[in-house]
Parts: sequence; C-alpha cells; structure tokens
Amino acid sequence: MMYHAQSFAENGFLTYIIGYGGSKLIPSLERQSKVQIRHLSDPPKFLGSVLPFILYGPIKVLHQVYSLLFVLLVQIAQAPEFILVQNPPTIPTLPIIWLVEKITGSKVIIDWHNLGYSILALRLGNGHPFVKIAAWFEARFGRTAYVHLFVTNAMRDYLVQKWNLQGHKLVLHDRPPHRFHRSSSQEIHELFVRLKPSLTLQPSLHDFLPESSVPYSTPFTHTVPEHQPPPAVSSTAGSAARRNSIEYRAKISPTIPPISATTLYTEVQLPCRRPDRPALLVSSTSWTPDEDFGILLEAMQVYEMRARDLCGQTGSTKEGQSWVSLPKLLVVITGKGPLRDKYMNEVAKLQEKWMWVRCVSLWLEAEDYPTLLGSADLGVSLHSSSSALDLPMKVVDMFGCGLPVCALDFACLHELVKDGLNGRVFKTSSQLAEQLEYLLTGFPDTPHLNDLRASLFRTSKRHSALPYEHTPRQSLDPGDQEWRLGTWDENWNLTVKPLILSDLHR
Repeated sequence: MMYHAQSFAENGFLTYIIGYGGSKLIPSLERQSKVQIRHLSDPPKFLGSVLPFILYGPIKVLHQVYSLLFVLLVQIAQAPEFILVQNPPTIPTLPIIWLVEKITGSKVIIDWHNLGYSILALRLGNGHPFVKIAAWFEARFGRTAYVHLFVTNAMRDYLVQKWNLQGHKLVLHDRPPHRFHRSSSQEIHELFVRLKPSLTLQPSLHDFLPESSVPYSTPFTHTVPEHQPPPAVSSTAGSAARRNSIEYRAKISPTIPPISATTLYTEVQLPCRRPDRPALLVSSTSWTPDEDFGILLEAMQVYEMRARDLCGQTGSTKEGQSWVSLPKLLVVITGKGPLRDKYMNEVAKLQEKWMWVRCVSLWLEAEDYPTLLGSADLGVSLHSSSSALDLPMKVVDMFGCGLPVCALDFACLHELVKDGLNGRVFKTSSQLAEQLEYLLTGFPDTPHLNDLRASLFRTSKRHSALPYEHTPRQSLDPGDQEWRLGTWDENWNLTVKPLILSDLHR
C-alpha cells in the first residue's frame, strides 16, 4: 500500500494514508510533501482481556466501522477522486468503502492481494458458516469497484469467472522499488556494525560467528591495511572446510581487528567480505499457519547432519582430489506473528547440539531490511497461499536485491519463480535440504548459486560489470512477454498510471 501511495503522490495527487499506528513509513514516503497520515483509533484493549471473543469481536468491528467512517467522511473534508484499498482484510473494510463510494462518488480501486475468506478457512475450515458469510461479503462488496488490481493472472481469471467482477481489471505484479538492490561490501559492513548489539544478545551465536571488532570488522566483513593483503582463497571446494577451521581463522585474523596499533588510518582499505564468513540465509515470515516454518526447521536439521558427514571428506574433480564441505549457515528470520515463540523455542533446543547451523529471529528497521536481503547469499520463501492465487511479496523483494530464492511450490508460483532460472522450487523439507547443499557446497565459491544470481541480473536488465554493484534498470517494453523483474515504478507507470490519468482528463 505504501508503494501505491508513493506512486500517486509522485504523480501529483494529494495522498492520504489511513491506518493504525505502530509502523514507520518507508523513507521515501516520509519525504513526500503530498502525503498526509490519518491514524485510526484503536479499540479499547482492556475489553479484550475481560470479554469473551464472541462479545469483543463485534465490539471491535463496530469500532473499526466508526473510525473508518469518521476519517473518510469527516477528517478528509473533500471527497477523494480515488480510494484505494487492499484486500484482505475484507470485513469491515470493503462494506465501508462501498458505502463511502455511494455517498461521495469516489472511485474505488481494490488491490486484490489474496482472498479474505480463504485465510479465515485456514482456522475454521471451508465449510464453516462464518467462512461462507465472509465469502459472500467479499463478493458482494468487491464486485463493483471502478478498478480491480490483481497480483497474478490466475487471480484475475478466477475472480472474473467466479464473481463476475465489473470495472477495469488489471494485473499488476508486485515489483520492488529502486531502493532494493544488491548491497555493496560497504553497505554490508555498515549494516552489521548496526546489528552487532542485536547479534551479541543472541546466546546461540557465541563462539559460532568469526571474531570481530567494530568498526574494523564484523562477522561478515573486515578492513585490511594496504600492506596486509587478504589471504588467498583456493577456488576448490576444499577451501570451504579449511575456512571453517579454527586454524584457518587464526591465520587470517590472529588479532581482531587485523590492524596493528601503528597502522595509519589512511592505510585502511574499504571493507571487503571475509572469506571465513558463514553463509547467510534469510527468510521473512508472518509466523502464521499459511507459512509452515516446520519445513525450514527440518531442512536445517538435515543440513546440520550433512555438514557433519561431509566435514573432512574428499571428492573427485577435474583437477584431482579436493575437499568436500558445507559452510556454517546463519539463518536470519525477519517478521513477527503468533507462531514465532513456538518455533523459536524449538529452534533453541535443537541448536544447543548443532555445530554448523544457527537460526535467529530479528526485527529490522524499514531501511535495513533491503540491505539485509542484499547482503544475503540465499533466500527462502515458505509462503503457501491460502487461496493458491497470490504471490509472496517477500520473493519480489529478494529478487529486487539480486538474491536467489528457494520457494515452496503452489499453484501460481511459476508466474514469479522460474525453477532453475531465478531460484529453486521445493515441495518438501528434504527437497529444500538438498537444494541448500547443492547451492552452498564450496562456499563462498558457489557456481550453482552464482548461475542463479547471474540469471536474475540478466532478467532484471541490470547491465553491470560487477554482480554486487547496483545500476538502474532499463525501462520495460509493454509488448515484451518474457519474464523480467523491472521495478515497481516501471510496472505501475505502465499499468495503472495511464488509466488513472486518462480518467482525470475526461
């Protein structure tokens, strides 16, 4: 929704963002002079602790109805030309917006991200009366919008046929904004300098990450004096085993920071990636039933066992015998939700005996999230879609940062993730574990992972000599049906902007 608001504001619209407080705007929106915020009031929280849900639920809905009507009809004096609403949530948002449309004459744009009743069905079952009522509400009050935006072709085809939608129907695939890009070594260094306090508070990371000393080094980057070049790293898979050994670490950084007391500041070079860093895997989750974290948990267990088995083994290459090894793996989970504590407690117990894998949950500031994705080596999406008609925005963000993804398969995932082209698709935890081993063997020299990353850069039209540099994407050709990434601005300007501006000029 914030990306939509930014696009409207950049095209000269006075844009109101209506919602509950508690989350920061993206930095680019905070700088927009044409954006104004209208907060909805929260329902009395003490009622939720003293009343059963069957009583508190209706009170909460009535409070939401009042808050929305007050903002839309009273606080915003002049009726807006367009009202854009994201679905879900459906109740009471869609009925209220439908009513306001009748009163003010505003044109309603519904951004169909998923189906609200399908999410409710995860808890209650498809046959539950509340699910049927929710589906009726969604169809009745969503059918007559002026514009329908869909995140997939599959959702457009399904809803047009099932609910006979009226109005303009456009497919607007989610795309990342310009600020999502592959992070440079300097950006990675600065990020982990900021994250050092958070990582230090994680007991499981003690003695797991390479030693570091801010501001000269982090677990993933270090600075090296000009007279002390970084150690040469073999391109063979065997170097991975030696990089993970205590002896190797002692050789490359006998003292941290790797700068002597007499080193002049001018002799310190820019940060570079440490050869002894662990592989960094990132997954963003809402910790809800439609994202089965248990799949990743089981895959991490298998990876731990495989890393132990392979440690010290040799394999055959064209050059002869070489070491076969997997790197240490740091899994960072972002997001918050109801199942977080349950799964992280399970992780804490398991990794007490793990040597090769650590998993931590972090909450990041909005400006740090893209940098983390751009710093990672691999992303994982556990989104399964309650309707099988939407696509995970987290994968879009990862692709925008040049990050290959292993994604859980479902019906329309192929509209975004092309197996073997920009990522890998899995159905089970064992398949995910196999993909992690295949992609990370020999880290940081990972030819299979590099192939996926290079393919991402080709399809996103980034013509850069270096894979970690960020350059602007070329504009999209509307007639080109070949999959490519593009940016949010390019996609919005090709799909939504012509319709909105042509309507104003009538």
